[in-house]
Amino acid sequence: MTAIVWLRDDLRLDDQPALRAAAAAPALFVYVFDRNPARPLGGAARWWLGKSLAAFATALAAIGGRLDVVAGDPEAILPALARHAGATAVYWTRRYGAAEIETDARIAAAMRREGVATQSFNGQLLRDPEAVRTGAGAPFKVFTPFWRRCCELGPFEAPHAAPRKLHAAPWPHNAPRRADIDDLGLQPTKPDWSGGLAQAWAPGEAGARARLRRFLDDGLRDYAEARDQLAGETTSRLSPHLRFGEISPRRIAAATEAAAQGAHAHRGAEKFLSELGWREFSHALLLQQPDLAQKNWNPRFDAFPWRRDPPALAAWRRGRTGYPVVDAGMRELWTTGYMHNRVRLIAGSFLTKHLGLDWRDGEAWFWDTLCDADEASNPANWQWVAGSGADAAPYFRVFNPILQGEKFDPQGAYVRRWIPELAGLDARYIHAPWTAPTGAGAGRAYPAPIVNHAEARARALAAFAGLDATPPQRSPSARKAAKKSG
Repeated sequence: MTAIVWLRDDLRLDDQPALRAAAAAPALFVYVFDRNPARPLGGAARWWLGKSLAAFATALAAIGGRLDVVAGDPEAILPALARHAGATAVYWTRRYGAAEIETDARIAAAMRREGVATQSFNGQLLRDPEAVRTGAGAPFKVFTPFWRRCCELGPFEAPHAAPRKLHAAPWPHNAPRRADIDDLGLQPTKPDWSGGLAQAWAPGEAGARARLRRFLDDGLRDYAEARDQLAGETTSRLSPHLRFGEISPRRIAAATEAAAQGAHAHRGAEKFLSELGWREFSHALLLQQPDLAQKNWNPRFDAFPWRRDPPALAAWRRGRTGYPVVDAGMRELWTTGYMHNRVRLIAGSFLTKHLGLDWRDGEAWFWDTLCDADEASNPANWQWVAGSGADAAPYFRVFNPILQGEKFDPQGAYVRRWIPELAGLDARYIHAPWTAPTGAGAGRAYPAPIVNHAEARARALAAFAGLDATPPQRSPSARKAAKKSG
Protein backbone atom coordinates (compact mmCIF):
# COMPACT_ATOMS: atom_id res chain seq x y z
CA MET A 1 0.00 0.00 0.00
CA THR A 2 2.30 2.75 -1.28
CA ALA A 3 1.68 6.38 -0.37
CA ILE A 4 3.12 9.55 -1.87
CA VAL A 5 4.06 12.56 0.25
CA TRP A 6 4.14 15.61 -1.99
CA LEU A 7 6.56 18.00 -0.34
CA ARG A 8 6.47 21.75 -0.89
CA ASP A 9 7.18 24.41 1.76
CA ASP A 10 7.32 21.82 4.56
CA LEU A 11 10.90 20.52 4.53
CA ARG A 12 11.05 19.07 8.04
CA LEU A 13 10.50 15.84 9.96
CA ASP A 14 9.08 17.36 13.15
CA ASP A 15 5.38 18.24 13.31
CA GLN A 16 4.89 17.45 9.64
CA PRO A 17 1.33 16.06 9.31
CA ALA A 18 1.67 14.85 5.71
CA LEU A 19 4.82 12.95 6.60
CA ARG A 20 3.22 11.49 9.70
CA ALA A 21 0.23 10.24 7.69
CA ALA A 22 2.56 8.12 5.56
CA ALA A 23 4.82 6.84 8.32
CA ALA A 24 3.26 3.39 8.69
CA ALA A 25 3.64 2.18 5.10
CA PRO A 26 6.18 2.35 2.24
CA ALA A 27 6.09 5.81 0.76
CA LEU A 28 7.64 8.05 -1.86
CA PHE A 29 8.73 11.43 -0.53
CA VAL A 30 8.64 13.66 -3.58
CA TYR A 31 9.57 17.28 -4.19
CA VAL A 32 8.42 18.52 -7.60
CA PHE A 33 10.42 21.51 -8.75
CA ASP A 34 7.97 23.45 -10.89
CA ARG A 35 9.91 25.20 -13.65
CA ASN A 36 6.88 27.36 -14.54
CA PRO A 37 5.27 28.43 -11.26
CA ALA A 38 2.77 31.26 -10.94
CA ARG A 39 5.58 33.37 -9.45
CA PRO A 40 9.18 32.12 -9.71
CA LEU A 41 11.29 32.33 -6.57
CA GLY A 42 13.71 35.19 -6.20
CA GLY A 43 17.44 34.62 -6.18
CA ALA A 44 17.92 34.53 -2.40
CA ALA A 45 14.99 32.16 -1.90
CA ARG A 46 16.33 29.86 -4.63
CA TRP A 47 19.66 29.72 -2.81
CA TRP A 48 17.89 28.82 0.42
CA LEU A 49 15.72 26.18 -1.25
CA GLY A 50 18.74 24.37 -2.65
CA LYS A 51 20.40 24.22 0.77
CA SER A 52 17.15 23.27 2.50
CA LEU A 53 16.45 20.40 0.10
CA ALA A 54 19.95 19.01 0.66
CA ALA A 55 19.58 19.23 4.45
CA PHE A 56 16.15 17.58 4.34
CA ALA A 57 17.41 14.76 2.11
CA THR A 58 20.08 13.95 4.70
CA ALA A 59 17.62 14.05 7.61
CA LEU A 60 15.08 11.93 5.75
CA ALA A 61 17.66 9.28 4.85
CA ALA A 62 18.73 9.00 8.49
CA ILE A 63 15.34 7.52 9.45
CA GLY A 64 14.80 5.35 6.39
CA GLY A 65 13.20 7.76 3.92
CA ARG A 66 14.49 9.02 0.59
CA LEU A 67 13.94 12.40 -0.99
CA ASP A 68 13.07 12.10 -4.68
CA VAL A 69 13.27 15.33 -6.67
CA VAL A 70 11.54 15.67 -10.02
CA ALA A 71 11.56 18.77 -12.21
CA GLY A 72 8.50 19.62 -14.27
CA ASP A 73 4.76 20.20 -14.09
CA PRO A 74 3.28 18.66 -10.93
CA GLU A 75 -0.09 18.26 -12.66
CA ALA A 76 1.53 15.85 -15.09
CA ILE A 77 4.14 14.28 -12.82
CA LEU A 78 2.08 13.32 -9.75
CA PRO A 79 -0.77 11.41 -11.47
CA ALA A 80 1.78 9.57 -13.61
CA LEU A 81 3.88 8.72 -10.57
CA ALA A 82 0.84 7.49 -8.63
CA ARG A 83 -0.14 5.29 -11.56
CA HIS A 84 3.29 3.71 -11.97
CA ALA A 85 3.78 3.27 -8.22
CA GLY A 86 0.33 1.81 -7.63
CA ALA A 87 -0.14 4.46 -4.96
CA THR A 88 -3.29 4.38 -2.87
CA ALA A 89 -2.95 7.83 -1.29
CA VAL A 90 -1.22 11.18 -1.78
CA TYR A 91 -0.65 13.57 1.14
CA TRP A 92 0.40 17.21 1.13
CA THR A 93 0.47 20.43 3.15
CA ARG A 94 -2.08 23.05 2.16
CA ARG A 95 -1.10 26.28 0.44
CA TYR A 96 -3.05 29.54 0.30
CA GLY A 97 -2.14 31.26 -2.96
CA ALA A 98 -4.88 31.20 -5.61
CA ALA A 99 -2.79 29.49 -8.29
CA GLU A 100 -1.55 26.90 -5.79
CA ILE A 101 -5.07 26.20 -4.50
CA GLU A 102 -6.29 25.68 -8.06
CA THR A 103 -3.34 23.40 -8.87
CA ASP A 104 -3.99 21.31 -5.78
CA ALA A 105 -7.69 21.01 -6.66
CA ARG A 106 -6.92 19.84 -10.20
CA ILE A 107 -4.41 17.27 -8.94
CA ALA A 108 -6.90 16.01 -6.36
CA ALA A 109 -9.51 15.60 -9.11
CA ALA A 110 -7.02 13.74 -11.32
CA MET A 111 -6.16 11.43 -8.45
CA ARG A 112 -9.82 10.67 -7.81
CA ARG A 113 -10.21 9.66 -11.43
CA GLU A 114 -7.34 7.23 -10.89
CA GLY A 115 -8.92 5.87 -7.71
CA VAL A 116 -6.23 7.43 -5.51
CA ALA A 117 -7.20 9.07 -2.24
CA THR A 118 -5.81 12.51 -1.36
CA GLN A 119 -5.58 14.34 1.92
CA SER A 120 -4.23 17.79 2.69
CA PHE A 121 -3.12 19.13 6.07
CA ASN A 122 -2.56 22.46 7.73
CA GLY A 123 1.16 22.35 8.43
CA GLN A 124 2.01 25.94 7.59
CA LEU A 125 -0.05 28.00 10.06
CA LEU A 126 -1.24 27.93 13.65
CA ARG A 127 -4.81 27.86 12.39
CA ASP A 128 -6.35 27.42 9.00
CA PRO A 129 -7.57 30.87 7.87
CA GLU A 130 -11.07 29.56 7.19
CA ALA A 131 -11.39 28.76 10.90
CA VAL A 132 -10.77 32.37 11.98
CA ARG A 133 -13.95 34.29 11.20
CA THR A 134 -16.04 37.10 12.64
CA GLY A 135 -19.28 36.37 14.47
CA ALA A 136 -21.06 36.95 11.16
CA GLY A 137 -18.85 34.39 9.42
CA ALA A 138 -16.83 36.93 7.43
CA PRO A 139 -13.03 37.06 7.21
CA PHE A 140 -11.28 39.65 9.34
CA LYS A 141 -9.78 42.74 7.73
CA VAL A 142 -8.10 44.21 10.82
CA PHE A 143 -5.29 42.50 12.67
CA THR A 144 -6.15 43.05 16.34
CA PRO A 145 -9.61 41.42 16.27
CA PHE A 146 -8.22 38.70 13.97
CA TRP A 147 -5.50 37.75 16.45
CA ARG A 148 -7.86 38.07 19.40
CA ARG A 149 -10.24 35.63 17.71
CA CYS A 150 -7.31 33.35 16.87
CA CYS A 151 -6.42 33.13 20.55
CA GLU A 152 -10.03 32.81 21.71
CA LEU A 153 -10.47 29.59 19.73
CA GLY A 154 -8.54 27.74 22.42
CA PRO A 155 -5.02 26.36 22.74
CA PHE A 156 -3.14 25.89 19.51
CA GLU A 157 -2.81 22.31 18.37
CA ALA A 158 0.15 20.66 20.05
CA PRO A 159 3.05 19.79 17.74
CA HIS A 160 3.79 16.14 17.01
CA ALA A 161 7.26 14.65 17.29
CA ALA A 162 9.09 13.49 14.19
CA PRO A 163 8.59 9.83 13.22
CA ARG A 164 11.37 7.56 14.39
CA LYS A 165 11.27 5.42 11.28
CA LEU A 166 10.08 5.82 7.69
CA HIS A 167 9.91 3.29 4.88
CA ALA A 168 11.05 4.36 1.44
CA ALA A 169 9.23 2.66 -1.43
CA PRO A 170 11.28 1.80 -4.54
CA TRP A 171 11.10 4.29 -7.37
CA PRO A 172 8.81 2.67 -9.94
CA HIS A 173 9.84 1.71 -13.45
CA ASN A 174 8.68 4.09 -16.20
CA ALA A 175 8.01 6.82 -13.63
CA PRO A 176 9.12 10.41 -14.34
CA ARG A 177 12.88 10.82 -14.26
CA ARG A 178 14.42 12.03 -11.02
CA ALA A 179 16.79 14.99 -10.84
CA ASP A 180 19.74 15.84 -8.64
CA ILE A 181 19.30 18.91 -6.46
CA ASP A 182 22.43 20.39 -8.01
CA ASP A 183 20.84 20.11 -11.47
CA LEU A 184 17.97 22.45 -10.56
CA GLY A 185 20.15 25.53 -11.01
CA LEU A 186 19.24 27.01 -7.65
CA GLN A 187 22.70 28.22 -6.66
CA PRO A 188 24.23 31.35 -8.22
CA THR A 189 27.40 30.73 -10.23
CA LYS A 190 28.34 33.64 -12.53
CA PRO A 191 28.78 35.55 -10.33
CA ASP A 192 28.37 33.66 -7.08
CA TRP A 193 27.00 36.37 -4.78
CA SER A 194 25.94 33.99 -2.01
CA GLY A 195 29.01 34.23 0.26
CA GLY A 196 27.29 36.55 2.72
CA LEU A 197 24.20 34.32 2.85
CA ALA A 198 26.32 31.25 3.59
CA GLN A 199 28.04 33.06 6.46
CA ALA A 200 24.77 34.31 7.96
CA TRP A 201 22.57 31.21 7.75
CA ALA A 202 22.33 27.46 8.29
CA PRO A 203 19.31 26.41 6.20
CA GLY A 204 17.55 23.23 7.24
CA GLU A 205 15.59 21.86 10.16
CA ALA A 206 18.61 21.54 12.44
CA GLY A 207 19.50 25.18 11.83
CA ALA A 208 15.91 26.21 12.56
CA ARG A 209 15.78 24.35 15.86
CA ALA A 210 19.17 25.76 16.91
CA ARG A 211 18.05 29.30 16.12
CA LEU A 212 14.83 28.83 18.09
CA ARG A 213 16.77 27.57 21.13
CA ARG A 214 19.16 30.51 20.94
CA PHE A 215 16.31 33.00 20.76
CA LEU A 216 14.39 31.45 23.64
CA ASP A 217 17.53 31.38 25.78
CA ASP A 218 18.89 34.82 24.94
CA GLY A 219 16.18 36.95 23.35
CA LEU A 220 12.71 36.11 24.59
CA ARG A 221 12.82 37.77 28.01
CA ASP A 222 13.57 41.25 26.63
CA TYR A 223 11.90 40.81 23.23
CA ALA A 224 9.03 43.23 23.81
CA GLU A 225 11.43 46.07 24.69
CA ALA A 226 14.47 45.18 22.57
CA ARG A 227 13.05 43.87 19.29
CA ASP A 228 13.27 47.26 17.55
CA GLN A 229 16.89 47.87 18.55
CA LEU A 230 19.13 47.44 15.53
CA ALA A 231 22.45 46.57 17.14
CA GLY A 232 22.87 42.91 18.07
CA GLU A 233 20.52 40.00 17.48
CA THR A 234 17.28 41.27 18.97
CA THR A 235 14.81 39.31 16.82
CA SER A 236 14.33 35.56 16.36
CA ARG A 237 15.50 35.48 12.71
CA LEU A 238 13.26 32.46 12.23
CA SER A 239 11.39 33.86 9.23
CA PRO A 240 13.40 32.10 6.46
CA HIS A 241 13.07 28.79 8.31
CA LEU A 242 9.31 29.31 8.58
CA ARG A 243 9.15 30.30 4.92
CA PHE A 244 10.45 26.89 3.82
CA GLY A 245 8.69 24.92 6.51
CA GLU A 246 11.87 23.84 8.29
CA ILE A 247 10.09 24.46 11.57
CA SER A 248 6.37 24.63 12.25
CA PRO A 249 4.62 27.60 13.85
CA ARG A 250 3.03 25.16 16.29
CA ARG A 251 6.46 24.04 17.47
CA ILE A 252 7.56 27.65 17.87
CA ALA A 253 4.41 28.59 19.79
CA ALA A 254 4.63 25.59 22.11
CA ALA A 255 8.32 26.13 22.82
CA THR A 256 7.77 29.85 23.40
CA GLU A 257 4.94 29.30 25.87
CA ALA A 258 6.99 26.72 27.76
CA ALA A 259 10.07 28.96 27.87
CA ALA A 260 8.05 31.94 29.06
CA GLN A 261 6.84 30.01 32.09
CA GLY A 262 10.34 29.11 33.19
CA ALA A 263 12.00 32.43 32.43
CA HIS A 264 9.12 34.70 33.53
CA ALA A 265 9.18 36.17 30.03
CA HIS A 266 5.43 36.44 29.58
CA ARG A 267 5.47 39.91 28.03
CA GLY A 268 8.17 38.96 25.54
CA ALA A 269 6.34 35.76 24.66
CA GLU A 270 3.04 37.58 24.15
CA LYS A 271 4.65 40.05 21.77
CA PHE A 272 6.59 37.39 19.90
CA LEU A 273 3.49 35.24 19.42
CA SER A 274 1.64 38.26 18.06
CA GLU A 275 4.33 38.49 15.38
CA LEU A 276 3.45 34.91 14.42
CA GLY A 277 -0.12 36.20 14.42
CA TRP A 278 0.77 38.87 11.85
CA ARG A 279 2.10 36.10 9.61
CA GLU A 280 -1.22 34.27 10.05
CA PHE A 281 -3.10 37.47 9.21
CA SER A 282 -1.05 37.95 6.03
CA HIS A 283 -2.04 34.49 4.81
CA ALA A 284 -5.67 35.23 5.62
CA LEU A 285 -5.41 38.41 3.52
CA LEU A 286 -3.88 36.45 0.65
CA LEU A 287 -6.82 34.07 0.74
CA GLN A 288 -9.19 37.06 0.48
CA GLN A 289 -7.19 38.83 -2.25
CA PRO A 290 -5.12 36.43 -4.37
CA ASP A 291 -3.44 39.24 -6.32
CA LEU A 292 -2.08 40.86 -3.16
CA ALA A 293 1.31 41.49 -4.79
CA GLN A 294 -0.22 43.44 -7.69
CA LYS A 295 -3.43 45.06 -6.51
CA ASN A 296 -3.99 47.66 -3.79
CA TRP A 297 -5.92 46.23 -0.89
CA ASN A 298 -7.42 49.69 -0.39
CA PRO A 299 -8.86 50.70 -3.78
CA ARG A 300 -8.48 54.40 -2.90
CA PHE A 301 -4.79 53.94 -3.67
CA ASP A 302 -5.54 53.07 -7.30
CA ALA A 303 -5.49 56.84 -7.84
CA PHE A 304 -2.29 57.48 -5.92
CA PRO A 305 0.23 59.48 -8.01
CA TRP A 306 3.24 57.18 -7.82
CA ARG A 307 6.37 58.60 -9.44
CA ARG A 308 8.75 56.92 -11.85
CA ASP A 309 12.37 57.70 -11.05
CA PRO A 310 14.80 54.92 -12.11
CA PRO A 311 17.91 56.65 -10.69
CA ALA A 312 16.23 57.05 -7.28
CA LEU A 313 15.09 53.43 -7.33
CA ALA A 314 18.62 52.30 -8.18
CA ALA A 315 20.08 54.41 -5.34
CA TRP A 316 17.62 52.85 -2.90
CA ARG A 317 18.44 49.33 -4.06
CA ARG A 318 22.20 49.90 -3.78
CA GLY A 319 22.04 51.59 -0.36
CA ARG A 320 23.12 54.97 -1.71
CA THR A 321 20.26 57.27 -0.64
CA GLY A 322 22.38 59.34 1.76
CA TYR A 323 20.24 58.31 4.77
CA PRO A 324 22.43 55.90 6.77
CA VAL A 325 19.80 53.75 8.46
CA VAL A 326 18.04 53.17 5.13
CA ASP A 327 21.28 52.39 3.34
CA ALA A 328 22.54 50.10 6.10
CA GLY A 329 19.37 48.07 5.80
CA MET A 330 19.59 47.80 2.03
CA ARG A 331 23.21 46.66 2.26
CA GLU A 332 22.36 44.14 4.97
CA LEU A 333 19.65 42.82 2.65
CA TRP A 334 21.97 42.47 -0.33
CA THR A 335 24.70 40.78 1.69
CA THR A 336 22.69 38.42 3.90
CA GLY A 337 19.28 38.02 2.27
CA TYR A 338 17.70 39.49 5.39
CA MET A 339 16.83 42.86 6.91
CA HIS A 340 15.95 43.76 10.48
CA ASN A 341 12.18 44.14 10.85
CA ARG A 342 12.30 47.75 12.01
CA VAL A 343 14.54 48.72 9.10
CA ARG A 344 12.13 47.07 6.67
CA LEU A 345 9.55 49.60 7.84
CA ILE A 346 11.97 52.50 7.57
CA ALA A 347 13.28 51.48 4.13
CA GLY A 348 9.77 50.78 2.85
CA SER A 349 8.46 54.11 4.09
CA PHE A 350 11.42 55.88 2.49
CA LEU A 351 10.78 54.30 -0.91
CA THR A 352 7.06 54.95 -0.99
CA LYS A 353 6.82 58.25 0.88
CA HIS A 354 10.15 60.05 0.57
CA LEU A 355 10.76 58.96 -3.02
CA GLY A 356 7.09 58.51 -3.96
CA LEU A 357 7.81 55.25 -5.76
CA ASP A 358 5.28 52.46 -6.15
CA TRP A 359 5.27 49.88 -3.34
CA ARG A 360 5.26 47.17 -6.03
CA ASP A 361 8.80 48.23 -7.00
CA GLY A 362 9.93 47.61 -3.44
CA GLU A 363 7.97 44.38 -3.09
CA ALA A 364 9.59 43.01 -6.25
CA TRP A 365 13.10 43.88 -4.99
CA PHE A 366 12.47 42.26 -1.63
CA TRP A 367 11.01 39.23 -3.41
CA ASP A 368 14.29 38.78 -5.24
CA THR A 369 16.66 39.53 -2.37
CA LEU A 370 14.97 38.26 0.82
CA CYS A 371 15.48 34.65 1.85
CA ASP A 372 12.14 34.80 3.71
CA ALA A 373 10.03 36.37 0.95
CA ASP A 374 6.71 34.58 0.68
CA GLU A 375 3.63 35.41 -1.32
CA ALA A 376 1.60 36.47 1.72
CA SER A 377 3.86 38.35 4.13
CA ASN A 378 5.96 40.18 1.54
CA PRO A 379 3.12 42.01 -0.25
CA ALA A 380 1.03 42.40 2.92
CA ASN A 381 3.89 44.12 4.70
CA TRP A 382 4.70 46.33 1.73
CA GLN A 383 1.09 47.40 1.38
CA TRP A 384 0.92 48.12 5.10
CA VAL A 385 3.95 50.41 5.08
CA ALA A 386 2.81 52.13 1.87
CA GLY A 387 -0.62 52.80 3.36
CA SER A 388 -2.59 50.83 0.78
CA GLY A 389 -2.91 47.66 2.83
CA ALA A 390 -5.20 46.22 5.47
CA ASP A 391 -5.05 47.78 8.91
CA ALA A 392 -2.68 50.47 7.64
CA ALA A 393 -3.89 53.39 9.76
CA PRO A 394 -2.65 56.01 9.99
CA TYR A 395 -1.75 55.41 6.35
CA PHE A 396 -0.20 58.88 6.09
CA ARG A 397 2.56 58.05 8.61
CA VAL A 398 5.98 59.06 7.21
CA PHE A 399 8.92 57.60 9.10
CA ASN A 400 11.71 60.10 9.67
CA PRO A 401 14.88 58.08 8.91
CA ILE A 402 17.05 60.37 11.02
CA LEU A 403 14.88 60.12 14.13
CA GLN A 404 14.33 56.40 13.58
CA GLY A 405 18.08 55.85 13.43
CA GLU A 406 18.71 57.93 16.53
CA LYS A 407 16.01 56.06 18.46
CA PHE A 408 16.81 52.49 17.46
CA ASP A 409 20.55 52.72 16.72
CA PRO A 410 21.63 55.48 19.12
CA GLN A 411 25.35 54.69 19.04
CA GLY A 412 25.36 53.94 15.32
CA ALA A 413 26.62 50.36 15.69
CA TYR A 414 24.22 49.02 13.04
CA VAL A 415 25.12 51.80 10.59
CA ARG A 416 28.86 51.33 11.13
CA ARG A 417 28.59 47.61 10.50
CA TRP A 418 27.02 48.01 7.08
CA ILE A 419 28.40 51.38 5.97
CA PRO A 420 32.17 51.29 6.52
CA GLU A 421 32.45 54.77 4.97
CA LEU A 422 30.91 56.11 8.18
CA ALA A 423 32.73 53.84 10.65
CA GLY A 424 34.77 56.68 12.14
CA LEU A 425 31.95 59.21 12.45
CA ASP A 426 30.88 60.42 15.88
CA ALA A 427 27.52 59.06 17.04
CA ARG A 428 26.15 62.62 17.20
CA TYR A 429 26.28 62.85 13.41
CA ILE A 430 26.08 59.28 12.18
CA HIS A 431 22.40 59.40 11.23
CA ALA A 432 22.77 62.77 9.51
CA PRO A 433 26.41 62.78 8.32
CA TRP A 434 25.90 65.90 6.21
CA THR A 435 25.61 67.88 9.45
CA ALA A 436 29.05 66.83 10.70
CA PRO A 437 31.66 69.61 10.86
CA THR A 438 34.74 69.40 8.67
CA GLY A 439 37.20 66.89 10.03
CA ALA A 440 34.63 65.03 12.15
CA GLY A 441 35.28 61.77 10.32
CA ALA A 442 32.46 61.72 7.74
CA GLY A 443 33.28 59.39 4.89
CA ARG A 444 33.94 61.20 1.63
CA ALA A 445 32.61 58.28 -0.41
CA TYR A 446 29.20 58.39 1.23
CA PRO A 447 26.58 60.27 -0.82
CA ALA A 448 24.61 63.32 0.16
CA PRO A 449 20.84 62.76 0.69
CA ILE A 450 19.03 62.27 -2.60
CA VAL A 451 15.94 63.98 -1.20
CA ASN A 452 15.24 66.49 1.56
CA HIS A 453 13.21 64.93 4.37
CA ALA A 454 10.96 67.93 5.08
CA GLU A 455 10.19 68.51 1.40
CA ALA A 456 9.57 64.80 0.77
CA ARG A 457 7.27 64.54 3.75
CA ALA A 458 5.23 67.54 2.62
CA ARG A 459 4.93 66.09 -0.89
CA ALA A 460 3.79 62.72 0.50
CA LEU A 461 1.16 64.25 2.75
CA ALA A 462 -0.16 66.32 -0.14
CA ALA A 463 -0.45 63.18 -2.25
CA PHE A 464 -2.32 61.38 0.53
CA ALA A 465 -4.68 64.31 0.97
CA GLY A 466 -5.42 64.16 -2.74
CA LEU A 467 -6.80 60.63 -2.52
CA ASP A 468 -10.16 62.13 -1.60
CA ALA A 469 -11.84 65.37 -2.42
CA THR A 470 -11.72 65.97 1.32
CA PRO A 471 -8.44 65.23 3.12
CA PRO A 472 -8.77 62.42 5.68
CA GLN A 473 -9.66 63.55 9.18
CA ARG A 474 -7.11 62.59 11.79
CA SER A 475 -8.09 61.36 15.21
CA PRO A 476 -6.07 62.66 18.20
CA SER A 477 -4.22 59.32 18.36
CA ALA A 478 -3.45 59.50 14.64
CA ARG A 479 -2.14 63.07 14.98
CA LYS A 480 0.07 61.91 17.83
CA ALA A 481 1.42 59.01 15.79
CA ALA A 482 2.07 61.23 12.79
CA LYS A 483 3.93 63.76 14.96
CA LYS A 484 6.13 61.02 16.46
CA SER A 485 7.02 59.51 13.08
CA GLY A 486 7.44 62.81 11.23
